[in-house]
Amino acid sequence: MRISARADYAVRAALELAAAGEDTSVKAEVIATAQGIPHKFLEGILGDMRRGGLVASQRGGKGGYRLARPADSIAIADVIRVVDGPLVSVRGVRPPELSYCGPAESLLPLWIAVRANVRKILGEVTLADVAGAELPDEILALAEDPEAWTNP
Repeated sequence: MRISARADYAVRAALELAAAGEDTSVKAEVIATAQGIPHKFLEGILGDMRRGGLVASQRGGKGGYRLARPADSIAIADVIRVVDGPLVSVRGVRPPELSYCGPAESLLPLWIAVRANVRKILGEVTLADVAGAELPDEILALAEDPEAWTNP
């Protein structure tokens, strides 16, 4: 699985909004500067997040962006799906739509298992968890494994 720059930027922007609080609007320029995200690129991402129902925008001097619902109700997976589509695909196709034959036949359950694990992690961790540095214990345990930090 690859996390695109677009997804990374979207999650980081959403975390800035989560940290700001529910009733605080934050200008795109402020988010871009705080996270080192190209402003024009961020505007497009925030537009997708607005259309996806994750952020609300307000025009004017006190305008900006804020989360459309509480940070504890928005999973990291929600943000990624809004800007990038499905969490896991194979050649741009969702795993259940694939079919294999012969020795590759058991590849499909492998891709489904990968997708299930990605969903489990990204679907259970919320913006509030990450913004509050309170990741679930099972996530911390996975990250504490030294093998998780090495590139084979």
